[in-house]
Amino acid sequence: MKPPIVILFAGAAVALLLAGCTETTGDTRAASASPEASSRMPTQAEQGCLRDVTRTTNNPDVVMLSSSYSEAGTEVIVGVGPQRARWRCIGYKDGTTAGIMSLTDEGAL
Repeated sequence: MKPPIVILFAGAAVALLLAGCTETTGDTRAASASPEASSRMPTQAEQGCLRDVTRTTNNPDVVMLSSSYSEAGTEVIVGVGPQRARWRCIGYKDGTTAGIMSLTDEGAL
């Protein structure tokens, strides 16, 4: 039987190696806006989307519903107006945006 100190050391070494296998990148919030999510300052990419969706819709009543980070660009879902019509935007680290589009089924309106 191995001494307990050897087993403890081996267990700690394995834990350290496995800890190096995890990576946390970007936004880990849930897909819907929560009090925690809305209490933090939006990233530059998210701010750019909020700004440009406001300009595109000509409606200042916007709220970030969700944000999904990626190296290629952050997908931001923005709620517009009192009914929170969903808009999609891709925001970049420098504050520029692309792909702003409504996710509302306008044919059903």
